[in-house]
Formats: sequence, structure tokens, C-alpha cells
Amino acid sequence: MKRIVLVLGDQLTPALSSLRAADRENDVVLMAEVIAEATYVRHHKKKIVLILAAMRHFAAELRMSGWRVDYVTLSDPANSGSLHGEVMRAFVRHGATHVLATEPGEWRLMREMAQWPSVTLLPDDRFLADRHGFASWAENRRGLRMEHFYRLMRLKTGLLMEGDQPAGGRWNFDRDNRNPAPGALALPEPLRFESDAITRDVLEMVATRFPDHFGELNPFWFAVTRAGAEAAFAHFLRHGLRDFGRYQDAMLRGNRFLCHSVVSVYLNLGLLDPLTMCRAVEVEWRAGRVPLNSAEGFIRQVIGWREFVRGIYWWCGPEYALSNALGAHRPLPAFYWSADTHMTCVRACVSQTREEAYAHHIQRLMVTGNFALLAGIDPHALHEWYLAVYADAFEWVELPNTIGMSQFADGGLLASKPYAASGAYIHRMSDYCEACTYDVKAKEGPKACPFNLLYWHFVARHVDRLRGNPRMVQMVRTWEGFAPEKQARLTRDAERFLASLG
Repeated sequence: MKRIVLVLGDQLTPALSSLRAADRENDVVLMAEVIAEATYVRHHKKKIVLILAAMRHFAAELRMSGWRVDYVTLSDPANSGSLHGEVMRAFVRHGATHVLATEPGEWRLMREMAQWPSVTLLPDDRFLADRHGFASWAENRRGLRMEHFYRLMRLKTGLLMEGDQPAGGRWNFDRDNRNPAPGALALPEPLRFESDAITRDVLEMVATRFPDHFGELNPFWFAVTRAGAEAAFAHFLRHGLRDFGRYQDAMLRGNRFLCHSVVSVYLNLGLLDPLTMCRAVEVEWRAGRVPLNSAEGFIRQVIGWREFVRGIYWWCGPEYALSNALGAHRPLPAFYWSADTHMTCVRACVSQTREEAYAHHIQRLMVTGNFALLAGIDPHALHEWYLAVYADAFEWVELPNTIGMSQFADGGLLASKPYAASGAYIHRMSDYCEACTYDVKAKEGPKACPFNLLYWHFVARHVDRLRGNPRMVQMVRTWEGFAPEKQARLTRDAERFLASLG
């Protein structure tokens, strides 16, 4: 029986479960560029180029290793525009009767593919935590906290362990990883790659087919091959990992990447293996080349947070995307697309996003995410923005980070508190406030930092809910301790600013 082995754009791994189960002599690997996947949200131009160029290079890698690959380009005049349509066309071309695939990473595709005739979906075992095993762990817990899950992953993998105890006597060194970056710090740049003929063809096609999508297309410097991704990670190990921990929460106008690895784009496509990466980081620590807080901080992001949010995604189901526990319904402001705002921090992060299809986690959480939380932006609209604009954004990882952590829209299932902060946090962790129209130290009036105004407006809107949160109750007490006249002034100033967003 000849089968079609469907490989998706974020499954670019030679050891994929469907490829391991396939017959190289008889089965045909199908890879298809389809308009439906490029436009279900209006993805950043660079994101489309990255995925399609990486797919084309992976197809070449498979052919070199002896696979028969049927690759359908977006410009093929017979392209049906959907994955199902391309599978059906491949059945006719190759006389196949069955499709074999690894489970997709999104509910949207899982529901669609499960309805296809003659399909076998195999588990995606590229992750350390099986999603059904995560559900068993989560089922009877009163609260889901990443820290508890992370410790299980450390024990399971043996990473940074001394017997059954954590290296250094602590599981988590996050408190050592919150330093602002001094402006004179010599910082590495991520490894950049020249585009080859394959990538240049994709760049030309995307410029023609998606001219109105968000983002700038050039310069395009991401790796699009496994070898390139591995080189980018090796570069980070040598040049970025040492100071990554200390400055991972910092933000600077003059440096967009600081010591971040910028390899999540490759990891989420399947070009890098998470456990291999973490073991390489551990080697650097054990060799004395990097401090423990940097090694632990990186490993926690990969085997802790990344695995945890995937588990949440699959456990909660597709309805999780509609969560809105705080009743936030304000439309997404236009400056999330244009960067046309007097808030230097937001302008810097959106401009960087438009140009790079990248911003690091604190820029996403504590600037664009924090603003949306404080302003009461519709969390689903923000989710679709994040999914569209970042090259590493796939729904299984982006959605829980947005709905659960950034917007507290799940009511506290994922995070123990809303990540709400005034301008003081941004001032402490960045140099954005030095060049801002607004005064970060002003709490009231037309020149006051909007984050300051909106912070108290947020507390006042949700005072009943926040009073029951141990980590926010003091802020409620502070608000309630303000004189009525001060409460009225803060509310008036905040609502005046919110009205200007329209």
C-alpha cells in the first residue's frame, strides 16, 4: 500500500514520527505551500519567507537521504490552496490510498486532519512531555504552576542535577536574572546568514504575493537549514550564553537582541532539538565557561516554560482561545501595526517587530502585553497580533503565553498574578524612558506616563478580583487608601488617555 507522508512547515525534523513509520522505498513525502496556511492570520512577511524557505531546504535534505518528495509550491497553478486539497491531489498523482502524518501543533489543523479519510496521525514525540501525560499530571491539581512541572522535567532529564538535588542547591535562579543592562556593555549579535538562490526565490515570491502583509522583508538574515540553525546556536553558546541569565530581562534602544539566543525560530520549526540544546548548555556550565544562573535560565525556558505552555494548550482545548476572564473588549490600537505612538517603549518594540519579526520575551510581556492588559485590549485580538507578527509564533506556544500569562484572560489558570506593571518597571529594566515624550516619574496629568495612569485604572476596574489575589492585594489596599479626589483625578486622566486610542 503506497502512502502519502504529509510533513508540515513546523515539522522539519528527519526523525519525525511519521518519517520513522514510513517506508522509504514505497511511500511519498508530500510537502505543500498553501495559501490557507499563509493567511489564516496575516503573517509577517519574514515569517512566511522563513517557513517556506526552510521547507524547501528540508525537502532537498530529504531527497538527499533517499526519500521521494513531492513538493508543491505556492506558485503552482494547480495548487488547491489547502492542505486537504493537496493531499487529495497527491492521492491521484501517486495512486496512494492512505495519508500518514505526525499530529499538527494546532487545534485548528488537528480538527481538520482528523476528519480526512484514510489518515493515521502519530504523536509528535519531539517534545519531552507527552500531552496526554501532561493532562494526567494537571487533572486533579488545584492550580497549575510551571515551577512544579519544571522540577519534574529536571528530574526526568537529569539536567543540572546532582543526584536527586538541583545543582547549586536551588531549582530556580530567576532572582539572579533581572539586571538592567549597562549601556556600555559589549553585546553579541545573533549569527546572520546570506540568502541562497532558493531563499531569494521565496523572497521574490513573498514580495509579489503578500505585499500588504505586516513587516519589512529585507534584510532577511535567518538561517533556513539545519546546519545554519546549529551554527546559530553554537554562536550563542560561545558569545551570548555567559551573560544571558544576568541580562535576559533587560531592554535597550540601541541593541535589539542583547544576549538572547534568537533560536526559538529554529527550535519551533524543528530544525533544532530541545534536549540536545539543553545538554549543550549544561556542558558549558560544567566546563566552567558560563555561570549557573545563565545555564539554568536557558534550560528553564526550554524544558520548563516551553513544555508547560504546550501542555496547557492541549489540555485546555480550542475554547481556551476565547477566554476573557477580565472582560477586556477594547480594540487593538492602530499603533500595534504602525508604531505611531509617543510612548517610546511601545514604539521601539513595535518598530523592532515590524523590521525583525522578533522581540524578546520581556518586550512582549512587559511592554506590548502589559499595555494591552492595562488598557483592557481584547485578548483574542492581541493573540492574533502576536501570532501574526513573530517568526517563532505558532499557536501552541503563543496562545497560552498571551491568554494565560500576558493577559490573565484565563483567570489565573496559568499565572499566579496578572503581569501588570507601571512605568517604573520599564524605567528600571530599560533606557526607553530617557527619550520619551511622557514623564515616567509623573503619576498624574497630561505628561504622566500612560503606564502609570493605566496601572491604577486597571486596579480600580478589577478591585474585587484582585483583592482575592495574595500577590495583588497590597495594590488594592494602596488604591483604596488614596483620597477620593486623587482616585477621581487618576481615573479622569486614564480615561482621557484611553479615549485618545480611538
